[in-house]
Amino acid sequence: MLEAALLTRAGRLTDATALLQRVLRGRTARDTTSDNIWKAANAPPERVPHIIDVVAKTIEVANPRPSLRTGQAFRSADPSLRPAGRAEGTARPHMPGALRSFLDRVERMGSAPGIGGVAHPSPAREPDVVPDGGQFVTGLYSNRTGSRTYKLYVPSGYCGQALPLVVMLHGCTQSPDDFAAGTRMNALAEERTCLVAYPAQAASANASKCWNWFNPGHQQRGQGEPSLIAGITRQVMRDYSVDPRRVYVAGLSAGAAAAVIMGITYPDLYAAIGAHSGLAGGAASDLRSAFAVMRQGAAMRRSGSAPGDGEYRWIVPTIVFHGDEDTTVHPRNGDQIIAQARANMTVGLQTRVQHGRVPGGHAYSRTLHADASGQAVLEQWVIHGAGHAWSGGSRAGSYTDPRGPDAAQEMLRFFLEHPHPRRSSVSTLSEAT
Repeated sequence: MLEAALLTRAGRLTDATALLQRVLRGRTARDTTSDNIWKAANAPPERVPHIIDVVAKTIEVANPRPSLRTGQAFRSADPSLRPAGRAEGTARPHMPGALRSFLDRVERMGSAPGIGGVAHPSPAREPDVVPDGGQFVTGLYSNRTGSRTYKLYVPSGYCGQALPLVVMLHGCTQSPDDFAAGTRMNALAEERTCLVAYPAQAASANASKCWNWFNPGHQQRGQGEPSLIAGITRQVMRDYSVDPRRVYVAGLSAGAAAAVIMGITYPDLYAAIGAHSGLAGGAASDLRSAFAVMRQGAAMRRSGSAPGDGEYRWIVPTIVFHGDEDTTVHPRNGDQIIAQARANMTVGLQTRVQHGRVPGGHAYSRTLHADASGQAVLEQWVIHGAGHAWSGGSRAGSYTDPRGPDAAQEMLRFFLEHPHPRRSSVSTLSEAT
């Protein structure tokens, strides 16, 4: 059933119908492993051109208020740029009756098994992801690569002072609203007075809305998706008052792999990164190698050359979360993110391990890699018994496991402990690279 749903979302109605017919005839569905589901969801949709809209547009925000940096409010009535999860009046494509019946049953159920066997609810209505007094506004960024929309949470305590900025990269099939609901990062940002940006992957760039971390064209500074994510970060820094020493990036699954790439390629922009259920930078170079590394991990490799100097020339401080029963992205990948970071550091680190358990929830191991001053520059959480889901998340979003330690809270704590050691306003806001 999950495979048929993903095939339908990817626009592969013929394949979805054939699969349902086999199931209804009592035959065992073929190729229903998580690898093949992921492959089917990422195959090109039938008769849908892969075109990225590069036309610059402005955005309409409910009850817009002038930017405290520019004095201008976003305004547009373009319905194509509505916040994710609010596709009003969108018609379903024509599909066979059996397939329509199946989808209706899934919607009535309100939940479905997640990839890797993790239950993740599909809320009947859009979750409330905006704490009282805050704003969740929509923006658009464009460059020569293409365009991406994004959501930005502005806390009620923002009055023009320089705030930390956290960039959150969602996983496959997710949206900014869904990811915000599942991680509860907006609520934490309201408490700590931070800005949070959620770039949205376009279905035209990946049928399942995965960030293309496995494509070499999206692993380089100034190219592909890294240039778009960095561009969104810099645009927020221009439109709002942001402390350039406290800019961070985190993600889940494909978004975590993209976050690691951002730390490698833009160490001058991001002060620290967070990777939940992700993969090391450069772990794959095509779709085939992506499946291999997701199943079993890959040989650790150095992250390669990137701008920067001194102690964090190749990497930035990193916090990793991974469930040790993750069947979608092998837990070994979390180890390899840390190993890659350690291998590229020019200072020795001391390691200590702590153990704990969430009351009524999962046990965990927390490994701290500290520098000579005693500050942990790398931190790894292994959640025992957890699968492919955001630890400590809310059931209001997809791919969450409320029984784990709160990954969002721990990531934000780690981030705020690590301001960038040096920051140039020129390199931070430059669009050249």
